[in-house]
Amino acid sequence: MAQAKYRRRSFYQAVLAESWSGFVPDNQVTLLQNGAAYFPAIEAAIDQARHEIYLEAYIYQDDITGRRISDALKRAVRRGVKVHVLIDGYGSKDLPQSMRDQLQADGVQILIYRPKISPWTFRRERLRRMHRKIVVVDREIAFVGGINVISDQGTTNDLPPRYDFAVAVQGPLVDVIRLSAQRLWSMMAWKRFRKGRVRTGALPASTFSGGTMSAAFLVRDNFHHRRDIEAAYLEAIRQAESEIILANAYFLPGADFRHALIKAAERGVRVVLLLQGKSDHQLQHYASQALYGNFLTAGIEIYEYHTSFLHAKVAVIDGYWATVGSSNIDPFSLLLSREANVIVNDETFAATLAQSLKKTMETDGQRILADNWKQQSARLRFLAWLCYGWLRLMMGISGYARANGRNKKRRN
Repeated sequence: MAQAKYRRRSFYQAVLAESWSGFVPDNQVTLLQNGAAYFPAIEAAIDQARHEIYLEAYIYQDDITGRRISDALKRAVRRGVKVHVLIDGYGSKDLPQSMRDQLQADGVQILIYRPKISPWTFRRERLRRMHRKIVVVDREIAFVGGINVISDQGTTNDLPPRYDFAVAVQGPLVDVIRLSAQRLWSMMAWKRFRKGRVRTGALPASTFSGGTMSAAFLVRDNFHHRRDIEAAYLEAIRQAESEIILANAYFLPGADFRHALIKAAERGVRVVLLLQGKSDHQLQHYASQALYGNFLTAGIEIYEYHTSFLHAKVAVIDGYWATVGSSNIDPFSLLLSREANVIVNDETFAATLAQSLKKTMETDGQRILADNWKQQSARLRFLAWLCYGWLRLMMGISGYARANGRNKKRRN
């Protein structure tokens, strides 16, 4: 058993070493579930900042949580900390200009990634969003996950909080995450101000020591890292020996991903999907259901979460490999948006995440059984495939298919 675990560990480390910078040892990665754990943690970190803060969010909302974090950033500026906030122009389109102005008046540097483009245009740039959720404080701590700067319950106060995750990272990997945040900020600042590279100066090294976890930071962009996150998932799935647990808010995988899951189930791996049952985007929800039949036939277990909104983008494979991040398993995340995930190779971390997912499936998950699914009405099946076809058409109209075809030709 020990030799098998060592082989899996060596393989997963080799996977990233081949394609990316590889796993970084000696970290401490802490799982944070829901905003109840996440927001107090980032507020405490912000209040400890001495030099600089980078915050990236797809959604930054003017609600009790948004104002709470804004107040913490303001306190940091008053201490002489350089604060950089990057938000997405579409995801944060409802953030009032007055709040943006107030942040800037308080000394917070704020940039907008791709201001909203009219929904009536078919330019693929409209779909290329900054979907990352990152906070980096000095070189001491970084947060990566799927949680936006928005109250857990949103406007629906009668529901429990969204089910979501993030991680707090301490150790050498923080420098990798910080560099990524700096580079994206510098690129956006140059586009806005047409100045040279933004230099922030050297910071004192981290005071943290004693971490034991190997972890990697993966991004998806439209330049050098187009398929990194998907490739990491696929390699881990293809090498899985016992169990795959995948929880994802928006699940519409491509053919390679679907086949990898089905083949894993066929070779005896337990494959479990925890997906949305209560969706805030009905088109994607029904499109995902179009794939249920093939998955269920292959023996894949599907659970839908109906208690509140599932917003998680996490996975645990073989009780050792785990990922938490912003990337959904759908065309928008895997092919268009800027995303960021952390991968952790650690049994204790994986067990903590797996335990949460299994408990949620037991208490709040509704299992979709193959026999029951076959009895679904023809109307529901037609609606699911109609939504699936419409989303595929949208991807084609956006221009991605032509661009991807040109890229494949260049690679060949």
